[in-house]
Amino acid sequence: MKGLSNESSPSQLKVEQDFSKNLLNFFLIGDSYYFILNHQSLSTEFVSKEIEDVLGYHPHEFNIPFMNEKIHPDDRSWFLAFGNSIVDFFSKLPVEKMMKYKVRYDIRFRKLNGDYARILYQGILLEHDQNGRFLRTLSAHTDISYLKQEGVPVLSFIGMNGESSYHNVALNNIYVESRDELTSREKQVLKLLIDGKLSKEISYILNISKQTVDTHRKNMLHKKNLNNTGELIGKAIRYGWI
Repeated sequence: MKGLSNESSPSQLKVEQDFSKNLLNFFLIGDSYYFILNHQSLSTEFVSKEIEDVLGYHPHEFNIPFMNEKIHPDDRSWFLAFGNSIVDFFSKLPVEKMMKYKVRYDIRFRKLNGDYARILYQGILLEHDQNGRFLRTLSAHTDISYLKQEGVPVLSFIGMNGESSYHNVALNNIYVESRDELTSREKQVLKLLIDGKLSKEISYILNISKQTVDTHRKNMLHKKNLNNTGELIGKAIRYGWI
């Protein structure tokens, strides 16, 4: 598949958005908004204006940290477990079949007015590299509060073009990672790292020595079993550790 360009011209972006809208025919019809996620930069490339009708937020507010923050506290462990299961499922697929599956699960999100809506997530892969690494996904969030008011979230993989589907996938190990594993000071350092600050700058802001900042960085890498600060920042954003 020829990938979508990361540097789209206005006319090309319009074509990509029209293409994405056509793909939404695969998704459940209802009060929905859709977004395109760039997995290389961990950023949203586009968020449709219907998010204002569904959740009350402006499209420019919506990104991965924002989304993690709005998830119902009781659903966070499910959300993380789904993420692990999705990665595991696609890692076992032949590369040529990766774009033949739609991911579907439900999760509760806090709306601007403070209420929680049960949101159905549906996502398909738009682009991957030759090794099967995700590059871009198209996703839709649909308010299904009227359909499901109680019960735990469930995950399914829906096969397209004749592929088998896997409904209500069993999660053998719910991924419950305590956000409290990091100390309050470590979270302060991590937030500043995410903001692009260097150790020297963090030292000045928090009024601690640079050596102490570096120690906090090393401790966080050890706790999370990560190799470098880039991985720490990426997973902190993805999983909402702060």
